[in-house]
Amino acid sequence: MTPIKTLVRRTVPAMLLCLAAAPGQAEQPQTAPETGPGSAAAAPQLKPLPPASLNFYGSPGLIDLPSAEMLPDGQYAVTYSWFAGISRYNMTFQALPWLSASFRYNGIQDLNLFGFSTYYDRGFDVRARLWRERRWLPEVTMGLQDFAGTGIYAAEYFVATKRFEGQALGWGRGPGRLKLTGGFGWGRLGSNGGIATTGGARPRFVGGDTGGELATDQWFRGTVSPFAGFEWQPDERWSFKAEYSTDAYVTETRESDVFEHKSAANFGVEYQHSERLRLGAYYLYGSEFGFTAQIQLNPKHPPTPMAVPAPHPVVPRSHWATEQAHWSRDWAASEAKQRQIRGLAAEALKADGLVLEAITLEGTRAELRYRNPRYRSAGQAAGRAARALAQTLPPSVETFRLVPVHRGTGLAAVEIRRSDLEALEFDPDAPDALFAATGVSEAGPLPPDALFSAELYPAFATSVSPYTRPAYFDPDQPFRLDAGVDFAASYSPAPGWRIAGAIRQRLGGNVKNGRASDSVLPHVRTDQVEYAQFGTTLENLYVSRLWKPGRNLYARASAGLFESMYGGISGEVLWKPVNSRLGLGMDLNYVVQRDFDQRFSFRDYRVLTGHASAYYELDRGYQLQVDAGRYLAGDYGGTFSLNREFDNGFLVGAFFTLTNVSAEEFGEGSFDKGFRFRIPVDWLLGKPSRSSFGLTIRPTQRDGGQKVVVPDRLYDPVRAAHRRSLEEQRARFWE
Repeated sequence: MTPIKTLVRRTVPAMLLCLAAAPGQAEQPQTAPETGPGSAAAAPQLKPLPPASLNFYGSPGLIDLPSAEMLPDGQYAVTYSWFAGISRYNMTFQALPWLSASFRYNGIQDLNLFGFSTYYDRGFDVRARLWRERRWLPEVTMGLQDFAGTGIYAAEYFVATKRFEGQALGWGRGPGRLKLTGGFGWGRLGSNGGIATTGGARPRFVGGDTGGELATDQWFRGTVSPFAGFEWQPDERWSFKAEYSTDAYVTETRESDVFEHKSAANFGVEYQHSERLRLGAYYLYGSEFGFTAQIQLNPKHPPTPMAVPAPHPVVPRSHWATEQAHWSRDWAASEAKQRQIRGLAAEALKADGLVLEAITLEGTRAELRYRNPRYRSAGQAAGRAARALAQTLPPSVETFRLVPVHRGTGLAAVEIRRSDLEALEFDPDAPDALFAATGVSEAGPLPPDALFSAELYPAFATSVSPYTRPAYFDPDQPFRLDAGVDFAASYSPAPGWRIAGAIRQRLGGNVKNGRASDSVLPHVRTDQVEYAQFGTTLENLYVSRLWKPGRNLYARASAGLFESMYGGISGEVLWKPVNSRLGLGMDLNYVVQRDFDQRFSFRDYRVLTGHASAYYELDRGYQLQVDAGRYLAGDYGGTFSLNREFDNGFLVGAFFTLTNVSAEEFGEGSFDKGFRFRIPVDWLLGKPSRSSFGLTIRPTQRDGGQKVVVPDRLYDPVRAAHRRSLEEQRARFWE
């Protein structure tokens, strides 16, 4: 078993990685107007300047130094920087208005100290704002740089930034802005111009023999040096920078011969090419030229505005049901009339991209069970479904009970009064008012007198789509990629049942040329090179069934070939009350490792794996998940995941796993960790779609802490239709 001290040293860095996605105090974005003399508020008519620019480490800053600025909440940045054969690929996410996190992949040419022609290294940063800029006070931020890696770029710092803006600094089209930055740094940022020492000497590399561990006893220890610089933005396009750097680049210049460090002064100019792209050129350390390219995106601001056909207006019944006879309930006793109404409702739903699965009609109420294959927002789909019923149901029906369905299973019941729908359509407070009057409850069993759609089952579907399969951080080639086409088909003979499979055709790539596994654990994931040797493969072929065994309970059973590496049998149960933020689940899987050719044969390795899971919906779109159980390599432990999902489906998250596998057994990286992204297709294209592109990046792919991937997992589709999601998306009910 892992000693307690080592366990703590492995847990803290991963928690810091995920801390950047923890809920916190609500604040305005950094670009919000300040008050007082010399502030942007003094000249509100002027065009605002762009968000903070990024330094060579991908964080808000000058050139090689940090600043105290923060990006707008939710901002996602990808940057590339280069000088003197040193390349840095950076990804930064502004998880909260006051907290950001970065992942970086470095390449250093000719670093002979380590015996590589190009030495590659990975690192994580986290920054927390201590206080915001005020009338006379600067913004102040604390940062940890490369705190969970080998520590080759490890540094800690406190930095302050003060902005001065107004017509007095104006030039050209914009108001002008001068930013003054100063701070104190340790580690890398304390290696030049030191003025004091705190805590004694500090080692140069602090990440442990396998990397990924955190030496908290080294933080803010060693020589401390003051650094400073400024940035002048004459307008919204151009920016000029200068700084005094306290990074002596000891490893690159004194112990190797990467470049010559002649001066501590750096100079640069940057150009904001567009709202998302920024370019920069620099003269560094008295001997080198460098450049950066920065791309910044914000999930709240899609590149293409959403183009959705306007919903049908809700015409109050008082406008068209003008006679007493119109309000009669006699139609409810006629089976023919009910079938006619079902047909009209199905056509109205179809026009909005929804599918009627079943409808129950009474004199004053109706329950509609429907599928939503088009809209990412369950609230938007519910709004369209309610309008379809308002168009087609007799005026005597006052109550709409809307039940979204996933694979034949009702997820929730949204109960709306038709009169509220009619009265609030043009009310400026309609989202809040209608949600306050709406009931959200358990879907319950299907009523025995429900009228089914006659054309739903059996259902057969096919699709052809491109795929990519990346492999990261091979020392010989940091990025490898396979690409090709998936041919998929599915067959649903009855509600809840699904038979699905996909044939994959690789068209090209170089994952097959990667390094062979050196893992001492069972090779449950690290044989990806062996699996990449074949061009035509059977990606999956399985049968699954979803159903509700009881109140607040959902269940799944699956059997077949689940993914490219494993097949077997799997079961899952989820307890998730409609009005609760908490969900509890359990899955159990008996799987066998598939042969490398990914057809119908298997290897000798088989394992029983499964987890107990707890899910919790936090504020601001954060979702917490904790899993505990047995993993594919037979190791026992737990996984901590924290995601932030925006209303439009854009997702950013981080995770780590700790098991009873020691850091030495695990190998490089010490324990499993990584981050994930999901980019919705409709966010990119501006057209309604539930499809998305997903990406999970691990600094190192090893065998410890790995799970089997089983299709049709329960939590995400169930949660999306429950109260918390509907409340967060209540404004979209009217779209």
